Amino acid sequence: MKELQFVVKLMMKEKKDVVYSILLGFLAGITSVGLFASSGYLISKAALEVPLYALTVMIALLKLFGLTKALSRYGERYFSHRATFTILANLRVSIYEKIEPLAPGIFGRYRSGDLLARIVGDVESLQNFFLRVFYPPVILVMVFLSTVLFTVYYSVSIALVLLGGLLLTGYIVPAYFAYKQRKVEGTLRERRGELSTEVTEFLYGFRDLKIYRRLEEKEASLVQAATGYVSEQERESRYSLFSHSTNILVSLIISWIVLALGAYSVAAGQLDGIFLAMLVMISLTVFENATPMAILPAHFEDSRRAATRLSTITPEEPVERDGPPMASLLEGDVPSFCVKDVSFSFDGEERKTLDSVSLELPAGSKTAIVGPSGSGKSTLLQLLLHFYPTDEGAIFVNDASIKDIDKESLWGYANVVLQENHFFYGTIKENLMLVRDDLTDAEMKSALDKVKLDHISLEDEVLEKGENLSGGEKQRLAIARALLKDAPLWMLDEPTSSVDALMEKEIFDHLYSAAEGDTLVLISHRLTGLEKMDQIIVMDQGSVVESGSYQELMSQKGYFYEMKQIEKSVLF
Repeated sequence: MKELQFVVKLMMKEKKDVVYSILLGFLAGITSVGLFASSGYLISKAALEVPLYALTVMIALLKLFGLTKALSRYGERYFSHRATFTILANLRVSIYEKIEPLAPGIFGRYRSGDLLARIVGDVESLQNFFLRVFYPPVILVMVFLSTVLFTVYYSVSIALVLLGGLLLTGYIVPAYFAYKQRKVEGTLRERRGELSTEVTEFLYGFRDLKIYRRLEEKEASLVQAATGYVSEQERESRYSLFSHSTNILVSLIISWIVLALGAYSVAAGQLDGIFLAMLVMISLTVFENATPMAILPAHFEDSRRAATRLSTITPEEPVERDGPPMASLLEGDVPSFCVKDVSFSFDGEERKTLDSVSLELPAGSKTAIVGPSGSGKSTLLQLLLHFYPTDEGAIFVNDASIKDIDKESLWGYANVVLQENHFFYGTIKENLMLVRDDLTDAEMKSALDKVKLDHISLEDEVLEKGENLSGGEKQRLAIARALLKDAPLWMLDEPTSSVDALMEKEIFDHLYSAAEGDTLVLISHRLTGLEKMDQIIVMDQGSVVESGSYQELMSQKGYFYEMKQIEKSVLF
């Protein structure tokens, strides 16, 4: 139950509905037993031709039990389901609050399909915890113990048989099937995660699979994952059905034992025969409360596995998000950065993406970070944006450690254009208004003009992930968003890699004009147009190999000079 502790804590937030559910469930269960017990007694009493008024009282009692059972069962269903849905809502919010501070680093540890299966499928599985795992044993014990105490008055031996039946149907049989089902449930969740991952990759990579004629292989892999998942579902269903059938069989055997023992007691003069039918009806009815225990093992394992998988993606300790905001550090100035001996590697990788990187980004400076592909340029930019924590070393913003600064506050002061920028389904206007809600149409049109997107309208449709936009249009639309935000920090990662040279020059002229006096960091694989930069950082294999102004690096005739000569020979 250790894995389910956080679910229990969330459940206890709805104590009122939980208590009402238990009380009304107990009332429904005990009145059901009373209804059938009085029915058995009435049948036996009627056979003796008793006076009509005596039967009238029993019939009235039956009606009272029936009405009470219906009302209490309705109330129990209402409060238990309301508690379940509220607990589920609290669970979703709790999981989101735990994993949201981990983004975007969490995507480096989990494949998107598996992550989706966890935060959707596993959370949905936990909705059964209260109704199918926590609630049934409580009601079972309360109803059974009350019934056993009532039965003791008539026959101690029959009461002991019912108590033994409680142990068998309520604990021993479910515990046995829970043990047998653990392996099945673990495999089932793994298969579901695999299937979700395969489906996600198949849909996202469909075009590339078609181009490279690998669609059939991927389809076969998808079918195999689906077949494995269906097979494990069938195994789980068989175990669940067998558990349910075994529980019913045991309860019927107990009822036969009660009948035999009751008949013997009547023959031996130890029990009045008029109570025999009542005791048999009690045994048949009380075990209805044990029926949910048959499916408890499946739901318990399902909930336990779901909680375990969710706990692996959420930190044990809450992530602190209440560091000082950027506003308290800037005080109207633009930010400066200091990177000291920073090393970093992605989860699961031994190779260091960055190795002992040190550099200074003065306030208001214009810095270009260049180098070959895979040299760590983009990773360094992501660390400056606090997307990931450093493994070693430290990064300071205005002499304050970046670890102590609220992430969202830092992002709020940055105009960011990454290599891949997300665009939502909707219109151009809606995607631009991500910046802020008070943008006017004139401001948005002006920004589009500056990035040479004056041929599109604000009401033009944008498909999911911007599928109807070219690579250059996506980049220019992202730059337009940055221009509209107009923050004092510019973080640009290959912002014009898909734009032609002439248009690139015009766009950069607007960018430099807008960023005048601001701190600007540009990641680029192109070496043209860097003469305006205050400093150029040259990286290779995760380390800084050169730094200086354009003129200084060219005069040194080092790594940057060689790269520049190679670029000239390729272009000209």
